[in-house]
Amino acid sequence: MPPAAGPGCRLYLITPPALEPRAFGDTLQRALDGGDVACVQLRLKGPDGAAPPAPDDVRRATERLMPLVQARDAAFVLNDDPAIAAEMGADGVHVGQTDTPYAEARHLVGAGRIVGVTCHDSRHLAMEAGEAGANYVAFGAFFPTGTKQAKTRARPELIAWWAETFEVPCVAIGGITAENCAPLVAAGADFLAVAAGVWAHPDGPGGGVAAFARAIAVAREAG
Repeated sequence: MPPAAGPGCRLYLITPPALEPRAFGDTLQRALDGGDVACVQLRLKGPDGAAPPAPDDVRRATERLMPLVQARDAAFVLNDDPAIAAEMGADGVHVGQTDTPYAEARHLVGAGRIVGVTCHDSRHLAMEAGEAGANYVAFGAFFPTGTKQAKTRARPELIAWWAETFEVPCVAIGGITAENCAPLVAAGADFLAVAAGVWAHPDGPGGGVAAFARAIAVAREAG
């Protein structure tokens, strides 16, 4: 199943690429206190060229953060760690085009967990993922982002086409802030995937989530 469905567009939080689990747990709690969050993705990545995080580091972060997320009825997914996701009881996994293939990820986590797939700006990749059984497809980047080097640039029209044609939920990602998210909400995005837009918000992570809630509500009313 996808991250918990709700009316309109919802927030999909992506963790910073490096974190200390206990300290970040407090930060995450403040974010979750700020308003509706559908999903949190643990995305631990080393700096460019550095070794990826050790499996035990992913496990420790999952042990600390997953209960906080699931206690709020939000989904907790791991980035490209389907084996650890299954082992730790996470709600699912997100895979990119150069990560674990969808079929292998699905085999590892099972039919009852989430598998989401990055599709960049490609209708073809999204249709392939949807037909294969992905629980959601992710399009982006929609705006410049400092979180990762974006390989593609997507436009809101892609979301509008997908929302009008397919029932599989779609996630918009890449440089999204409370100030620029309105066109994505209006286009029909089911989820907004955000990182710095919440973690680096001037009013703190709780204020960042609250700001998105207001922006989503305003965009829906305007639409």
